[in-house]
Amino acid sequence: MIFYEDKSVKLLEGDCLKILPQLEEESVTTIFADPPYNLSNGGISCKAGKMVSVNKADWDKSNGFEKDFEFTYNWLKECKRVLKPNGTIWISGTPHNIYQVGYALQKLGFQILNEISWFKPNAPPNLSCRYFAHSHETILWAKKDKNAKHKFNYKEMKEWNDKISPSGKQMRSVWHIPLTSISEKTNGKHPTQKPIEVLKRVILSSSDKGDLVLDPFNGSGTTGVVAKQYNRKYIGIDKEQEYLILTKKRLF
Repeated sequence: MIFYEDKSVKLLEGDCLKILPQLEEESVTTIFADPPYNLSNGGISCKAGKMVSVNKADWDKSNGFEKDFEFTYNWLKECKRVLKPNGTIWISGTPHNIYQVGYALQKLGFQILNEISWFKPNAPPNLSCRYFAHSHETILWAKKDKNAKHKFNYKEMKEWNDKISPSGKQMRSVWHIPLTSISEKTNGKHPTQKPIEVLKRVILSSSDKGDLVLDPFNGSGTTGVVAKQYNRKYIGIDKEQEYLILTKKRLF
């Protein structure tokens, strides 16, 4: 189960539904989760100006509405258990999964704080020409319950510079961040790798130095890279050993 461990980083190999119940209750300040979007349905997309399949791997295929929701509900339930009373959770998604996530959060008693729209100015075009081009992802931010006093580093976020909300003004819920750059993929890549800038905002807004950050779908390890850079502790969980190897390369 333990792939790598030191004083500040722990990488765990396996199914998050089996590993999360083993983590200490109320021990985590910030959770960022980038779960399967269930996008791998045989469709097409555009990459580097070429038509490509949207299929990523078996882990991204839908198992049907009921089973997909059951999975979402169960891992969110365990995340709530490990969150500190003032802790918060962030979950990314698209229309393929985010509405199930939002319903599960409310069913479990979470209080949704914000719906962030991550706007991608360099998003690829829609090749089918039958829809508006998809140029954003949604990130839901929630606390454990309505009465919880959650951590939010307001002043730091107010000084952050963004094209939509420049420094000195309150950060808006629309984040202007380009797709993950090639420079962030020098050690290898993951098909759903998030930009460092997204995780910087997530982690620095909702945690302090020394706090524990958890990612139940570790992927390429961007959450861990940012957590380590800003002196947070980190636990990353992933089924695929190749991505834990990639994460270790990025971290060290």
